[in-house]
Amino acid sequence: MANPLLEVRGVDAAYGESQALWDVSIDVAEGAIVALVGANGAGKSTLLKTVSGLMHPRRGEIRFRGRSIAATAPQDIVAAGLSHVPEGRGLFTRMTVQENLELGAYPAQARARMGESLERAYALFPRLAERRQQKAGLLSGGEQQMLAIGRAIMAQPSLLLLDEPSMGLSPVIVKDMFALVRTLRGQGVTILLVEQNVHQALQIADQAYVLQTGRIVMQGPGRELLADPAIRKAYIGSVAHEGAA
Repeated sequence: MANPLLEVRGVDAAYGESQALWDVSIDVAEGAIVALVGANGAGKSTLLKTVSGLMHPRRGEIRFRGRSIAATAPQDIVAAGLSHVPEGRGLFTRMTVQENLELGAYPAQARARMGESLERAYALFPRLAERRQQKAGLLSGGEQQMLAIGRAIMAQPSLLLLDEPSMGLSPVIVKDMFALVRTLRGQGVTILLVEQNVHQALQIADQAYVLQTGRIVMQGPGRELLADPAIRKAYIGSVAHEGAA
């Protein structure tokens, strides 16, 4: 892959003395959807946190647009064009929908285009436009996920990290969420996706990586991995069932 937007090379990461990632390397091409799949506790969320600066690697290199960000502060990573929607959403529940969105535009270049970004967020999520003065904590789970993604795109990222965007949502909203991922890619946003619904994630992923106990054990085009009997046996059955529950 020539000049990937994001390069992760030989990264180790740990929580104190408990190591969570071992020698992880991935590439994310500009304009692609890249999926990270694996069992709970495999290290997927840890990798996203390490890329977005919420954790720093013990070893290895992370480069975004060719520049090292392994020791960069999270707010500077956002300003560089990389936004992270964490598992659990991280909304300010006592603030309104619009106030949450406006907070997402704190990088200087994003503040200058806040009006344009609000229009984009409300066009992507008409429900948020209807509820713009409602407190975020009163939204449904699906609406809160929309708000979390809307807040992230207010920073006008070129790379969006999505951690379990379909978790806890109804099947209808899950379908809408995957359609949204494709829409964002169509608008020029590169996506690095962690997702419990392995079947859906691999269907839309240009490239995918399988994490197992903190190590990359398999990689390839999403649909090729989806057809792999070992992947289907290990992940598709139980995860697909959970996603439909």
